[in-house]
Order: sequence, then C-alpha cells, then structure tokens
Amino acid sequence: MNEQVARRQPGNFDNARAPWLRLLGHRGLAPLILVVLSLALFAPGLMQVPPLDRDEPRFAQASKQMVESRDFIDIRFQDEARHKKPIGIYWLQAAAVEASGLGADAPIWVYRLPSLLGAMLSVLLTYWIARAFTGPRAAFVAGMLVASALLLGVEARLAKTDAVLLATILAGQGALARIWLDRAARRHPLMAALFWVSLALAVLVKGPVAPMVLGLTIAALCLVKREAGWLKALYPARGLVAFVLIVVPWFVAIYLQTEGAFFAEAVGKDLLGKVATGQESHGAPPLTHLAAALASFWPLPAFLLLALPGVLRSWRTPMTLFLLAWVLPTWVIFELTATKLPHYTMPLLPALAILAAGLLAEAEAAPGRAWRWGAAALFTLPLVGVALANVVAPIYLGTWPSPPGAILAALALIPGLAAAHRLHAGAAVSALPGAMAGAFLMIVATWGFTMPALSPIWISPRLAEAADRVAACPNPQVASAGFNEPSYVFLQGTDTLLTTAEAAAAHLLEAPAGACRVAVVESHGEERFLEALKEGGAPQEVSSDRVRGLNINGGKTLDIGVYRLNAPATPANPVDPATTAPEPGAVPAAPLGADGPSPSEPAPATTPDTSPNSPNVTEPRE
Repeated sequence: MNEQVARRQPGNFDNARAPWLRLLGHRGLAPLILVVLSLALFAPGLMQVPPLDRDEPRFAQASKQMVESRDFIDIRFQDEARHKKPIGIYWLQAAAVEASGLGADAPIWVYRLPSLLGAMLSVLLTYWIARAFTGPRAAFVAGMLVASALLLGVEARLAKTDAVLLATILAGQGALARIWLDRAARRHPLMAALFWVSLALAVLVKGPVAPMVLGLTIAALCLVKREAGWLKALYPARGLVAFVLIVVPWFVAIYLQTEGAFFAEAVGKDLLGKVATGQESHGAPPLTHLAAALASFWPLPAFLLLALPGVLRSWRTPMTLFLLAWVLPTWVIFELTATKLPHYTMPLLPALAILAAGLLAEAEAAPGRAWRWGAAALFTLPLVGVALANVVAPIYLGTWPSPPGAILAALALIPGLAAAHRLHAGAAVSALPGAMAGAFLMIVATWGFTMPALSPIWISPRLAEAADRVAACPNPQVASAGFNEPSYVFLQGTDTLLTTAEAAAAHLLEAPAGACRVAVVESHGEERFLEALKEGGAPQEVSSDRVRGLNINGGKTLDIGVYRLNAPATPANPVDPATTAPEPGAVPAAPLGADGPSPSEPAPATTPDTSPNSPNVTEPRE
C-alpha cells in the first residue's frame, strides 16, 4: 500500500456509532465547528482577567511604547532595552492596538487578540495537518483535543509569543507533511513557499524554536527512511532567499540601532543561558516536561494513553512515522535543556493529538484494563483538582469563592466524570462529548468567574485605582517604591517612576505648583519615606490610602501606602538634589530588571531600595 493511499484510509471513526461525530465531523462543517468551539473555550476571561505578571505585561508594555513613540524597531520597557525576543509579537500587538482605535489607552485584552487568533488558527491547522493522514472525523477529533488543552487555553489568553509561534510552526509542519507524503509523485511549490514563509515568520516571533522543531523533524525523517532526495521538493535555494528577504531587514535594523546589543543579550544571555543553566529557578531534571504535560495537555493524555498500544503496531505507517519524527527529537532536547517551563513543549501538542485521534480511529478493539484505568485516572485527577481549586484558592487567599465559579466547577464534574467512566470502558469516541462539556464548564468557571474575583492577587489594578482616587486629578505622575511589577507600569502609565522610598518622598516634595503627583510605597520602605517627608518639610495634611494583597511572584503579602501632599512643602531642611527623583521622562533610579544604568545613561544618585520588592528585580526568563 503506497503512502498516498495509506494516508486517505478513513478509519473506524467513520463507522462509529456516534451521530454527533458523523454530523459535526463532516469535512464541510468540521472547520466551522472548530472555530466556534475555540471561541467558546478561549474567550472566557479574555477581557475580565487583569494583566498576569510578569511576562505578559512586559510584552504588552513594550508594544504600548511602540505605539506611543512610533519607534517600531527597538523594543523597550520604559527606558530599559528589552532585547530577548524578536519583533514579531510586538508588531502584531501594536497592530491590534492601532486597529482598535484606542491607542495607548487600550486595555490588556486588545494586546491579547494576536494570541487568541494564533490559538484559533492552531486548532484549524491541526485539523488541516491531520487531513493529510486521515479522514475528516479523526482530524476533527484531533482539533477538539487541541482546542480543549489547558496549556493552549492559557496561552490564548496571554499577550505573549507562544500561541502565535504555535500557529507558524503548524503551518510549516503541514506543508512539510504534504511535501514528504508526495515526495515520489509530484512537487508542491505552493507548499514549499508556505514552509519557508511560515519558518521566517516564526523566527521573527521567537527566534530559533521553529527552525529547531522543523529541522529535527526533517532530520529524523531522512534518517529513518534513509533518503534525502525529497528535500529538493522544498526548493531550498529559492526558499532560503525568501527566508532571508523576510527575516534579515529587521535584524539588520536592530543591529544598527542597538550597535549589536540586541544579539549580545538575546543570544548570548537569554538563549544560551537557558540551555546551560536553569535560569531564575526554572531548572529541573529530565522528564519534568513529561510529568508536567500530564496536567498541562489535559484532556489529551487520557485519550493518548488509550491510543498508545497501537503505536507499536503502526509505527511504520506514514502518519505515525511523521508524528514521531516531529515529537521525539524535540522532546528529548527540551528534557535535556536546563531551563524548563511548561509552554516549551506546546509545539508538540498538536502532533500528539493527531497521533491519538489517528490511532483511535484505526483501533479495532479497546485496550487492556490497565490502559483503561490509567486513562480514566489521567482524565479525572486534573478535572477534580481544578474544580477544587475554584473553591479552595479563594478561601486560602482570604476571600469568598465566586458563587457562579463554584457552581459551574461543580457542574463540570457531571459530564466530566461521565466521560471518565466511558474512558474506563475504552469508549474514547463516546467519552468526547462529556470531556468537551466538562472542559467548557470548567474553563468558564475558572477564567470567567473565579480568577477575576481573586482580588487579593490583583494588586496592580487596585493600586492604580487607589492612586487615581488619592490624586483626585487626571493622569497623576506616580512614583513607586518597593512595588515594581510590570503589570503596574502597564496599568499606571509608561512614565511611572520606579524608585526608592527617599526618592518617592522627593517626588512629592519637589512637585511644582499645580502638579499632580502621587507616591506608592511598600511597607518595608514606608518608615524611610515618611521620615524623608518630615525632613523635607511636608505639611501635616497628607492624603493616603492602602492596598493589601498577595504578590503571586514570590508569594509575599504586601501592604502598600498611597500618598499625596495636600499643600506645598515648606522645607525644614533643603532637599539635596542628589537624592531627589528625576522628573517624568528622565531615567528612573533603578528600572525594573536592571542591575544599573545603561552605558548611555547617567548613574542615579539614589540608593537602591533593598526591600524584598525593590526595583532591582531580576526578571524571570520567558
């Protein structure tokens, strides 16, 4: 049986006694249903959940500054260079802001739109790739498993790179699959063009990740089949020219604008640092990714476990061979890399979903009892864990659970446990409707109600509201001492001054007549702040407010004061200009993530705050 015929075998899903699958899995309807399903699973919480520290607001703030400054080449967080990822996601987020018509005042959900679209496109591309190997119903099941995966749902709601990166990788893999399958019959110039364009776009989004995934897939296929002549169908010479024309202009521009600093930071520190060491406490031993995927890929692992017995029987088929070449080499690299984060393995999620759907479609009998018990357990444990978290997490944080969230989480257990029962019986197709219903209810409960209601962890939005309330004037100039999360800068404004307690006092004391200034000071530096106000001749009338909560980055309880002077200061002692904060627009005393001033900036004279949340925060790696 040749590979072109083998890949078009319909599989047992076409004969399954599942009317819903026969209807929704029709090739004319399946893509539309997947779009609707993706929106239903990804939209809850997109607008309600505030910026999630720290990576998301760093990306969003850098994109916001592009819109404000009209500089679409360099990437900056306030006055600090942010040379970690290429320009792609920043351009997409800036384009979303421009299209919204809201400008720099656009809320965080506008910056999340590229991730939402990237996740939805990834679901459709999963279906498209699967159609190269199997029938529309099995491809539809693969798309469902990807759409409902917890990890993709998280990335669809975050203004980061990974959902968009996944879409570009899948476009390249889909083109590669079709070129490889038809390597002995004909060439596909359009597929080759798609391969190279998607590879170039992926590099502009997140550098070398896509070349690694696609390159290892190609190498594995060549090695296993012991042939490389089919690579001519990729039109490598013309493809490389197109790749260079797309990628090189921005890289040349950023090299010239930063005098090579971008590459020194992005490659020399960020990329190589992740490979060699576990950066920012993200180091972990081998097999950590495998353990994490059992939860982050849910509900896929349960269905994949039922399909695994078929791998040994079918590993020589084109579908299994291609998918294993996609997954295994890259997974090994990720396990051996020192730095480990759950989203690193997301480019492999669709391959595993296609493998599970394809093998289940071809299965002639249910697997053994141990496989079925394992599948039921892999499905049930994360489901029950998330349901409990909807109730326990708010209580732990000292607030009441969201009533709709708790009720919906409980209701999610009904179809979810029914699906687990069907998985225990080995009936994967019958388990899918309950699994999707349980996933939908749990996602609405968690993202739509429980998370937005966790007010103790949403310090930044409450602090921004308190600053505006205390200021009693529009657009106050804010100095922050001791609380320097990127989400606060994004919400309060680009000119937010991240500084020390003493400089925050000077920020108020030296305000010119009519200025609208506020200082927010974390309790560890509050005594020094008040003493500096007293020494500077601050009036007795000081307006203040307080914001308390749990900083999820480090798990520390914070108590932050918000201050404004009600009358001009009458200096008891002259304020030393060397200890005052610069006016907005000047270089902050110690910008977030910086160990000191850049070579082109004057060194600040203030002494950095040494409190647990001082401005000298080393930022976690992405």
